[in-house]
Amino acid sequence: MQYNQYNNQQYSQYDQYNQPPQYVSGSLVSNVMKRVYLTMTLGLLITAFTSLFCASSYSVISFFAQNSWAMWVLVIAELGIVFGVSAGINRLSTGTAMALFILFAVINGLMLFPIFYAYTGESIAKTFFITAGTFGAMTIYGYCTNRDLSHWGSILFMALIGLIIASLVNIFVGSDTMGWIISIVGVLIFVGLTAWDTQQIKTMALTAPGAAAGRLAVLGALTLYLDFINMFLYLLRFFGDSRD
Repeated sequence: MQYNQYNNQQYSQYDQYNQPPQYVSGSLVSNVMKRVYLTMTLGLLITAFTSLFCASSYSVISFFAQNSWAMWVLVIAELGIVFGVSAGINRLSTGTAMALFILFAVINGLMLFPIFYAYTGESIAKTFFITAGTFGAMTIYGYCTNRDLSHWGSILFMALIGLIIASLVNIFVGSDTMGWIISIVGVLIFVGLTAWDTQQIKTMALTAPGAAAGRLAVLGALTLYLDFINMFLYLLRFFGDSRD
């Protein structure tokens, strides 16, 4: 139903502006993708500044050192926001969805500040730029390719489930070799997910009504933000220089 209404709106705009429907659709997709990348970049900046602030604050460091349960609360809060935004995106207003995304970015910043004590600042910056380059190449590929990547979805999802299980097992096993294998597989999974998620967002933008563009941009930003952060953390295993 929404697809038909969306097409009717496109043809109305075509009659009004004497432009082909494909041009109007392309303009909407371009607008949504710009908002996705801008929102995602905002989220990354919020996470980075939150982490830097926490890493330089004795009060924050002391609190988390004395209250190990706080990290579990943050993990549960993150999962709640991700599932809440993903499942309820059609019921949320754009403002509410954006507020939840910003809250998620702040919480993630609180969780990631310990990396500044595990790795040198130079290696963190180097890994960030490597991640940005890899992410940029794959998201451009996902956006520009005419190849249907939909079959990647089920494969990557199953691989992600396997990765999570292997990571949980390795918490108890503590195998360095297994840890390296998990990191390699994790990088490959999130490289693939970046391309696949980009194409999925583009596809949804083509079929979504114009009124949903704001909510779709937030959902897309959250999805790509997660791809970027996870890719960064796995790459940090390879390029991060320990402070020890």
